[in-house]
Amino acid sequence: MAKRVHQPREDAEFDFILRMSGVPVLAYFIGTWPKAIEACRAMDLVVGGIADEYAGRLTAVRADITRCPAATGRYGITGAPSYLLLKEGEAVAHGTGIMTTTEIRELLTAHL
Repeated sequence: MAKRVHQPREDAEFDFILRMSGVPVLAYFIGTWPKAIEACRAMDLVVGGIADEYAGRLTAVRADITRCPAATGRYGITGAPSYLLLKEGEAVAHGTGIMTTTEIRELLTAHL
């Protein structure tokens, strides 16, 4: 995972990152159950690349669904991998499943 991608260990840390970011947040929700692990690992490089590409304009957060249950519930996350673009804590765009770098860029471009 890229150095620019924050990995909160709990909901309080997730919420702190949202409050302190100052820029939109790409929240990348991962799952640790067997069917989700492979897809989420595949997306780590894509999200890391996006975090590097959008440095200074976007904060990337990789949140484990089981470690951040309040955030998962608050944003209606039901599967992994899932992605939310958050502005001031409000979801303005979302995506699910394996996505290409181009698809994530399109999601961001429409809302940044």
